[in-house]
Amino acid sequence: MKFMFLAMLAALFMTSFASAQATSVQEVLQSQRELIEKSSRRTIGPAIDAISESGLPQMQTVLEAWQSKNMWQRKEDGLFFLGAKNEDGTYALSDFEDGAAVGDFEKKALKQLKPNSGIRAMIATALVQFQLSDPDPRKRAEALSSISRDPEAALLAPLRASIDGEKHTVIKARKVRLERLMTMAYDENITARVAAIDEMAGDLGVDFRATLNPILTTTAVFSEADETPDANIARELIPGDEALSRVAAYDRLVAAELAPTLITKDMRDAALEANIDGGRVGSWPVAQLSTEGARDEAYDALVAEGLADPRVTEDDVSESLAAYRFYEAYTEPSVDVTTAAKAALAKSEARVAVSQAADLGLDALSLASIYFLAAIGLAITFGVMGVINMAHGEFIMMGAYTGYVVQLFIPNHTASILVAVPLAFAVTFAAGVLLERLVIRWLYHRPLETLLATFGVSIALQQLAKNIFGTQARPLTAPSWLDGAWMINDVVSISYIRIAIFILALIFLALFLFIMKRTRLGLETRAVTQNPRMAASMGINPDRVNMLTFGLGSGIAGIAGVAIGLFAKVTSEMGGDYIVQSFMTVVVGGVGNIWGTLAGAAMIGGFQKGVEWLNPSNTLAAQTYMIIFIIIFIQFRPRGIIALKGRAAGD
Repeated sequence: MKFMFLAMLAALFMTSFASAQATSVQEVLQSQRELIEKSSRRTIGPAIDAISESGLPQMQTVLEAWQSKNMWQRKEDGLFFLGAKNEDGTYALSDFEDGAAVGDFEKKALKQLKPNSGIRAMIATALVQFQLSDPDPRKRAEALSSISRDPEAALLAPLRASIDGEKHTVIKARKVRLERLMTMAYDENITARVAAIDEMAGDLGVDFRATLNPILTTTAVFSEADETPDANIARELIPGDEALSRVAAYDRLVAAELAPTLITKDMRDAALEANIDGGRVGSWPVAQLSTEGARDEAYDALVAEGLADPRVTEDDVSESLAAYRFYEAYTEPSVDVTTAAKAALAKSEARVAVSQAADLGLDALSLASIYFLAAIGLAITFGVMGVINMAHGEFIMMGAYTGYVVQLFIPNHTASILVAVPLAFAVTFAAGVLLERLVIRWLYHRPLETLLATFGVSIALQQLAKNIFGTQARPLTAPSWLDGAWMINDVVSISYIRIAIFILALIFLALFLFIMKRTRLGLETRAVTQNPRMAASMGINPDRVNMLTFGLGSGIAGIAGVAIGLFAKVTSEMGGDYIVQSFMTVVVGGVGNIWGTLAGAAMIGGFQKGVEWLNPSNTLAAQTYMIIFIIIFIQFRPRGIIALKGRAAGD
């Protein structure tokens, strides 16, 4: 009989439990009606928890409607519905339970729930557990982003539960990574936290380091000298060391009311002023309190009379500090977790340092390729002809403007670049030939006059560009496939435009070598470079070679202008930004030698990026130090890294 009674009680309990689980949406909402209607951020939490923990799948729709201000309450009975405005100004209500239409109502018969930004943020957090398994991949990705922005321990369980059923490869990888990070921070199992930290040790992700940093956050603690605090101690601090000054240590004791307050000069003077009576402070006339010593004695007299707090001497401070030991303690109580976190962070920082060095090397390589493109034409003209062409930067500018003009007529950026490159070469080749025929051919072996003449030409070309295109920067848009960057890892990346310029520099290196080694023009150019008189006696026309060589160098400068214009501003002054670096590249590398130009570009690009890394807030310093370095360098290697024999070397 007793057994049957217990069985009946158990059955009744199970029936009640099942009915509780089968609660409808409206029942849950009505149970929280007062809190929902009040809609205060301070009190709404239990209502949101009840909705999200009800176990009803329809609650995702409820929370989304509430968050987007589409949840309405019918005034006559207080029931909640999903609402949408009709064209006639009425509102169509539908049931949360099954989505069935309830009817159309006037606005005056309804109350719209308008949660403020704080409540919407709380709803967004509650929605995460539903959205993690939403059929829409976009919502699942948004849920992961929401957790990443505002992680909570309560979200770890639903995140784990959603991983096995995830079919989207990228989203599953994000879930697994986020689960590992949240395990480190929030899991109650110490072993699981340590395992997660060890598993990701050395990871380069910013999120990984951001998760470890709070674990390794420290706070100041102290204890009596013969005791050790019950805390996860990071290190002991000695008052007077760099990490903890004596004053700071004593202030901690004062704040804990374990030592008397230090009497400052201001506090002393305030006490003296408060005890002035009849022009005297005790037995001291106010007129005699003009020195620090007199004020100290007057204050000590007040202390003796019990009118002021006694001053704390250095001996008193030393005695108080000696009675206590000071520490930095981790806010994380587990020693195992902090030990694993320290080792993992050290490994990560070591890999970050290596990656930063690689990133710096890629930046230097990218800058060197730009300098090489800008200088290769100058190396040809300077090496073969001995002409200091100050207008070389303006040929770069002409090439960039040629690309801009082409894009005005060819809106397809890929096609426009393919047209602009050969056209820029043709335009600047013709301009170079014209300059050589009209000006430079009359000034051979007169370097000062050549420099002044080409400098005047550069000013004229700049002014001509201003008259045609104005003073504002003009856009030279790169093709869409050059947008973005190649992300090698979370630290190392390089833009696709820089990669394209590097490849272009390699192409021109190969092209130049082919011309110089495999063509008649290259043979004649090398002959004129080595010995122009002997070349002329062998039937080579030095004037023709000089003209074509100057045109070739100018044409390459034009192509460099198109490449540089893809990431730099296109203005009439842009050539001036590269003429100095071009000359330095040629001089450092070795005049007239293509390999020397390549070496010079690599040296200057690497040195400039190195200085910028040491002093990133001052790019002007990098330019200054680079010039100083080159001045020193040419004192020891006046003919450059790779010296060229022949006319360019002064033979």
